Amino acid sequence: MTKKPQMKLAILISHPIQYYAPFFQLLAKSITLKVFYTCGTTSLYDRNFLCQINWDIPLLEGYDHTFLTNTAKYPGTHHFWGIINPGALYQIEEFNPQYLLIYGWSNLSHFKILKHFNGKIKTIFRGDSVLPNKLPLWKRPFKKIFLTWLYTHADTILYAGTHNKAYFKHYGVKDGKLFFLPHSIDNERFASTGSGTMIRKRLGLKETDILLLFAGKFNKGKNPILLLKAFKKICKKNHHLLYIGSGPHETLLKKEAKTHPNIHILPFQNQKIMPSFYKACNLFCLPSLQETWGLCINEAMACGKAILVSDQCGAAIDLVTTTNGMIFKSNDLDDLTAKLGQLLQCKEKLEKAGAASAKLISKWNFHEQVKSILKCL
Repeated sequence: MTKKPQMKLAILISHPIQYYAPFFQLLAKSITLKVFYTCGTTSLYDRNFLCQINWDIPLLEGYDHTFLTNTAKYPGTHHFWGIINPGALYQIEEFNPQYLLIYGWSNLSHFKILKHFNGKIKTIFRGDSVLPNKLPLWKRPFKKIFLTWLYTHADTILYAGTHNKAYFKHYGVKDGKLFFLPHSIDNERFASTGSGTMIRKRLGLKETDILLLFAGKFNKGKNPILLLKAFKKICKKNHHLLYIGSGPHETLLKKEAKTHPNIHILPFQNQKIMPSFYKACNLFCLPSLQETWGLCINEAMACGKAILVSDQCGAAIDLVTTTNGMIFKSNDLDDLTAKLGQLLQCKEKLEKAGAASAKLISKWNFHEQVKSILKCL
């Protein structure tokens, strides 16, 4: 693809993220771009993992970038006043882009920049929100008025999937303004690296054992306790459950694991080793109460694994079919138990479902993201 240096794109995002950096690297081969990181640091303390996250893959190579000074008293992405960049407008204007891509609006700096450049240069907005399953009646009209007004400040809105598109349409965004940008991960890296053999040996598993995997934050939103309850109801001698991560529910999970030899708990694992853990399992489960997407689903599918997710995972409607897994009703223990029991019955069927996952997810990739962005310019 021939690079078009005359086309300059500024990208505004809070901090380096393992899911976005490879996309920036690929896009930089086609267009002149500069990424402006607004949190002012290479890594952040994750309030859900309860630890500092420093990824072990290169996130700052292959594209131009800068870290803006963040003067917030309490820096972070979890509240509106956590990102304040006094010099942002000057630095972006100095780069002199024709286009601006903004990831998210829910902090002071992104909000002000979105408003400032409206009508000056073509502005593209990227967010993955979905409609909440519960919202107090009194909040609904105020939220709709505000968000309908807010999204008029972007020339183009990028949606990640079916539920995300429905969210934007609910807040007044017309079809002509919406472009599909598939929520993607580095499929090639996950598919081509790592091996599950050593992980299974480490856990003491036999060839005939079936391993169920949960990877993520141990918190209420991810609902790992529900999976624990369902697994204990149907667990057979050759069934094993592995939790990878950290968070406020860690103590409870470890307590249960002590009394159950087939439940295993491991701490947060970094990016280089994660493909091996996915490849070690036979079935991946994400039982979230609400999840805007769930990129761990993409990761597991790229590694060729069967999927079981709650219907409140944004990715469920787009990525999970009868050929590669099942969807259960969120927070419904009986429904989860029944479907988990069906899936864990046959290892060969799980392998077929995993092959279907790999085929399906191959279309959700960074090359498609680049095509989508270039269409917007």
